[in-house]
Amino acid sequence: NPPLLFSIPILTAHTSPQDGIYPELKPIQSINAHPSNCICIKFDPMGKYFATGSADALVSLWDVDELVCVRCFSRLDWPVRTLSFSHDGKMLASASEDHFIDIAEVETGEKLWEVQCESPTFTVAWHPKRPLLAFACDDKDGKYDSSREAGTVKLFGLPNDA
Repeated sequence: NPPLLFSIPILTAHTSPQDGIYPELKPIQSINAHPSNCICIKFDPMGKYFATGSADALVSLWDVDELVCVRCFSRLDWPVRTLSFSHDGKMLASASEDHFIDIAEVETGEKLWEVQCESPTFTVAWHPKRPLLAFACDDKDGKYDSSREAGTVKLFGLPNDA
């Protein structure tokens, strides 16, 4: 069986989460998205697309209504750990154990920026209203104190970033 990529809940008019009753969720569609495991998935804020990141190092962009892959991003060499759409849905950030974050234009797939990192990236997240990307990396083997437990959060998109 192919892996289940996503499931959409079917609600009836008589049940709602506000009533404290949750409907039974059941799979309604299964899509063969990647030849290896899907690691992350995100919907864009406009509801037009969702993106999947996989162990095959590919990011796939899917049309929500048609359930077809419209574009693949293949600039990463390691399994895709994290994805995030910008607040307006125009940019997609993806990251992995590569020492950079790929930021692409959603509609064309073109690379907009390659944010250099000194170590693998665990997570990326766009600000909900501004073009500001927060990200966290595995800094323990870098220039930082490897004995500490805390990590660092970095920002890209401030006026002095290029």
